[in-house]
Amino acid sequence: MKKEVIKIYLSICFVMVVLNVIGQGGNHPRIYVSNETKADFLNTLKTVSWKEDLVEKKKQNLEKYLRFVENDPTWLVSRLQMNWNTKHDKVYLKGGDFSHSEGSAPVATVRYSGTRDWATDYVRPKLEDVEPYFDDPRGLYLEHKDTGKKEWIHPSKAGFAIEKLNEQIMGLAQDAAFLYWLTNDKKYADFAAPVFLTYTEGMFYRDAPIDLKKSNQQHVSGLATFEVIHEGIVVSLVTAYDFLYNYFQENNTNLDHTVAVFQKWGDQIIEKGIPDNNWNLFQARFLTYIALVLESNSNYSNGKGQEYFLDHTFNTSTDRQLAIKESLLVYDHKNGMWPESSSYSVHVITTLLRIFTLLDHATNNNEFLNYPIVEKAALASFQYLFPSGYTVGFGDANHKILPPENFELLIANYRKYDLKEKETLISGLLKQIISDKLYTRHAKDYFELFFYVDDLIQEDVQNVSIKDLTSPTFYASNVSMFNQRMGEGSDAVMVSTAASYGNHTHANGISMELFANNYVLGPDSGKGPSYWHPTFRNYYARMPAHNTVVVDGKSDYANMRSYNPFVLDNAYPESGKKASFDKITFSKVSFVEPKTRSDQQRFTAIIKSNTAQKYIVDVFRSKKQKPGKQKHEYIYRNLGQSLELFNKKGRDLKLSATKDLSSDKGDLKAYDFFNNKLKTQTSDDITALFTLKTENQPNNYMKLWIKGSDNQSIYNVESPKSNALSKGTAPTEVLDKPLPTLILKREEAAWVNPFAVVFNPFMEGQNNGIENVSYSALEDFPNTQIITVDQSDKITDKIVLNASDGDVVEKGDFFQRGLLSIERYSKENLQFMFLSGMIRYQNNGWDIVSSGNPFTVSIEKTKQGFLLQNDEPLTINMPFEKGRGPAELRMYDNEVLIASRKGTVNRNNSDLLVFKLEKAYNKVEIIYNK
Repeated sequence: MKKEVIKIYLSICFVMVVLNVIGQGGNHPRIYVSNETKADFLNTLKTVSWKEDLVEKKKQNLEKYLRFVENDPTWLVSRLQMNWNTKHDKVYLKGGDFSHSEGSAPVATVRYSGTRDWATDYVRPKLEDVEPYFDDPRGLYLEHKDTGKKEWIHPSKAGFAIEKLNEQIMGLAQDAAFLYWLTNDKKYADFAAPVFLTYTEGMFYRDAPIDLKKSNQQHVSGLATFEVIHEGIVVSLVTAYDFLYNYFQENNTNLDHTVAVFQKWGDQIIEKGIPDNNWNLFQARFLTYIALVLESNSNYSNGKGQEYFLDHTFNTSTDRQLAIKESLLVYDHKNGMWPESSSYSVHVITTLLRIFTLLDHATNNNEFLNYPIVEKAALASFQYLFPSGYTVGFGDANHKILPPENFELLIANYRKYDLKEKETLISGLLKQIISDKLYTRHAKDYFELFFYVDDLIQEDVQNVSIKDLTSPTFYASNVSMFNQRMGEGSDAVMVSTAASYGNHTHANGISMELFANNYVLGPDSGKGPSYWHPTFRNYYARMPAHNTVVVDGKSDYANMRSYNPFVLDNAYPESGKKASFDKITFSKVSFVEPKTRSDQQRFTAIIKSNTAQKYIVDVFRSKKQKPGKQKHEYIYRNLGQSLELFNKKGRDLKLSATKDLSSDKGDLKAYDFFNNKLKTQTSDDITALFTLKTENQPNNYMKLWIKGSDNQSIYNVESPKSNALSKGTAPTEVLDKPLPTLILKREEAAWVNPFAVVFNPFMEGQNNGIENVSYSALEDFPNTQIITVDQSDKITDKIVLNASDGDVVEKGDFFQRGLLSIERYSKENLQFMFLSGMIRYQNNGWDIVSSGNPFTVSIEKTKQGFLLQNDEPLTINMPFEKGRGPAELRMYDNEVLIASRKGTVNRNNSDLLVFKLEKAYNKVEIIYNK
């Protein structure tokens, strides 16, 4: 009963909001601006240069078209893509392609788009080159991109040419309608009105498309395009209608058919779509426009006015279109992540902000307060960023900055409702983006023109930084992404690992992107020309296009909508938290590759040297669950013009051309995209050097120290260009260029003997922080990998890595039951000890034991003793230091000393002091008394 009361209350509240919207009556314009605020807007044009610039640009862009229409009133109308001669009212599709149209209407009808696939070999003509009243049974006559010659083609070969020409023309009509409202100059309305009315009349008499294949296409088609989420012309139509409304009224124009078209379009959006991803929200934006331009339900005999379409936007779901309140449940409300690749996730935020900005402009009811997840998501999106300020590129994503519009619209809302503290925060972040030269304030559309604040707050914003919204590690389980960051500026390093979970995913296993030396040196390949293009299907969406391990040359699963996440087994520090010990980040993730039924595990760590340089450790285990013949290939691509391979003595490895890595050998078709394939074979450790040369800059190096293995094959190949890269994540010299790629192949399982690589980025002229890396193992403890990193400042890191928390390794006085230990020594003096996923650890007189759960602890040498941090209860048995007195344990909470106690002597070994930590502490000191 209580739930019913709440539901009724919310419905009443929503109706009251709608009535507030309707309170505008028949006054237009209303979507972006009203006549009542026109004077204020005109004043802003005198004082805000970036707003005036957009208005002037629109005026200048229209000038030549105004001249064309002055000389020939039909010039623009005749270039609409219409069924001018046939007047067909019915459209038929064959799946994602246009088939044909037929039937008859009393007027020319709107031509349907050619295909769902935007990739095409043909050039969309300039508007000036479009033949007037074109409607030819032979199809379209377009120029081929490669030959430069025109050909007759079926519309299905033309990509989006038809719909984009109509959108371009309606965009001009929209701009002219705005300038009519702005200037009261009738020439603009006379220019826009015929285009608008011809199109809407043609759509009134044309039916929604029918798919002859009766495929899923029937459930997603719009009135003008193959997807209801691409009906961009709706925005131009509604905007033109809004600004021309008074002109139509003055000329007694019958708008019944126009209203009917808006209603029909709204119904198509409500009835069609994909109800379990971003489509709901992209469709909701169009519904919001349609709703706000219409009058009250009572004005129409079918009752489909503002209330009807707003209700379907926000409250009432259908089988194919979920309302916003239901769609937002998809968010991870703890971390603010949307379950899609980064590019789509940040686009969803923009869409939501636009919807609520439109609604709030109509209601003045601070609509953002009703949906706090939108603000949270906008702030959480910073966790996608590389240190360069560009987003990670897993799945169908590319490297781009966060949309500044997201922050502009938040700022506009905060200023409107006098939320000064929030405005200061977001303004500071936006100013940071501006100061990093990633964004210049300007207006490119009506949203920005009317809704952005004129000026950001002028006072200096203190203590606001993008780095405050990121953390050393961040885990988003609903997209199976784990990011690690360390350092700032040119010293910054980041590793992003991802599996495949949610929407717009690829078949990539456990993939990795690696940032260092100011660039995404180890990029993902991104997406292909389109989702239907064979290059995308056969390469970019498949395993070999990613930095991962492929089994038997066949590892694969469905891309786009995939439910193949990794499991986060171990990580440090905790996701979203900042730890006091900042020399290490790591993750260990596990994955089952479904095609070959293989177990895979990837350990990645960033380790900071004493000179602040960083190196990355990557250990990848892979094995088939069934015994028998198997093959595992580790793939890594890096920015650069060259890849050189050297033996352990530093001499060039001799490679020869090979026909391996090919579908002819039974591998995936993706392997056929590798070119200039060279091969060698050795069991020894080797090094690889990727060199990136940029003009007027020192060479950018990535050196790989690679563990040897019996009969390991090493390949140097070229991969196709990465479509994820952008000018912000790669220099222009290598954009759109093939990527040098290293492939390591084992003809056996790579679990007990995993792939192990230390990535060593450095710049020409900079001291390379690593002198040598050696790999070793113990025959009796096959799961243990021992990696010794000798650094140029005479520092040695010894890394002992097991496959799990429960694994054991023992040699002499060394014992480890647990995942990971890292010890750093200067000569023989311990500098720090880091243990994680540990049950018990013994070495050099230390004996550290869990109280039950596997623990993480860092023990760092100081002048007075040791500095510790732990996450679980544990017992520390530590050796007396010669010449030192008794030691004291000091525990802190937020840097405040809360307790202390002296160590006790171990009853079994009088050379050991015993300290017990009964819980997790962010700071503990062991201090020797003088």
